[in-house]
Amino acid sequence: MPVSLKDVDHIALLARLGLTDGERAALRDDLESILGYIGKLETLDTTGIEATAHVIDLETPLRDDVVRNPEDADAMVGNAPDRDRTYLRVPKIIE
Repeated sequence: MPVSLKDVDHIALLARLGLTDGERAALRDDLESILGYIGKLETLDTTGIEATAHVIDLETPLRDDVVRNPEDADAMVGNAPDRDRTYLRVPKIIE
């Protein structure tokens, strides 16, 4: 599929790229090469091939959702520079 310099300029604008004339030509050649390869893939016969998300059938290992460290509020705020019981005091930022 031929890619014009106008297409390259549009892509460069969307990507906020400033390209020189040499870079524009190189990008056009690269895009044509990529689209040509995709064109080859479109010619493959895929009838009877099941669609997959991944080539290897992997199962996600699951574990029980168990609390391993019980909540200890005093320990959590123990190193806070300023606190009121188990609440942290922070400087006021809104007037």
